[in-house]
Amino acid sequence: MKLHSTQTQQYQTVTGYEDDWIEINAQRFSHSLVVLPESAPLPWQVKAFEDLQPSDFELLGSMKPDLVILGTGQRQRFAPARLTAQLMAQRVGVECMDNQAACRTYNILMAEGRKVALAVILPGQPE
Repeated sequence: MKLHSTQTQQYQTVTGYEDDWIEINAQRFSHSLVVLPESAPLPWQVKAFEDLQPSDFELLGSMKPDLVILGTGQRQRFAPARLTAQLMAQRVGVECMDNQAACRTYNILMAEGRKVALAVILPGQPE
């Protein structure tokens, strides 16, 4: 699906997605990544939901977002509390969604000026 943004072009915006890729500002990625509004997308070493570790969430916490949108793949899955405990202790919210819902939600919150991070799990390898 292609998405178009009119007021957020100076920020990292999701401009398209499918089950096995995501497009940020018209650049396609087929591996897991972390996206923040004002920083270039970062490769994320998570290859599957089952691979998630507390250290993956520590990385997200170090970026100091107010909210993390976790794209869990083609279907919504919920991260166990033991994984997100450090974020919760930092008063960082975590919302788990399928990748498509996560992309749409990130764009809305980012356009509202929220300090949001999108962490999306995709099956490919970073290049």
